[in-house]
Amino acid sequence: MTTSLVRDYYEALAEGRLVAHRCNDCRAITFPATTCCQSCGSYAATDLELSGRGTLLFASHNLAACHPRFVPYAPYAYAHVILEEGVTVQGMLQGVDGTPEAIAELYPRLPLPVVAEVLPTDDLPVLTFRLA
Repeated sequence: MTTSLVRDYYEALAEGRLVAHRCNDCRAITFPATTCCQSCGSYAATDLELSGRGTLLFASHNLAACHPRFVPYAPYAYAHVILEEGVTVQGMLQGVDGTPEAIAELYPRLPLPVVAEVLPTDDLPVLTFRLA
């Protein structure tokens, strides 16, 4: 029996897996997994491993690190992605400079395919994306 969905999320992420919940009643997908369905409120769910493949809808920049674990990566691009399973997620965008100028150059090419990657940091793994 799960004692912490947060712990489960980070343990799966450390293994390179994106684990969501699929509602047994309405079939909606919730990622990261929560105790009840975000769509209908049901507590009946099944684990679902997501592909990590998706489409970059837009990106923004983060010039200053929002947490000490991100200091080595600032400035960085922040991705807004819809995964092929239909779930919208956010994460760092690796391989793209995080300056406003680089983000502006990216926009005419959108939408673009991306794949999820895990960035190990000193304390927790971080969900990131890279252009496919």
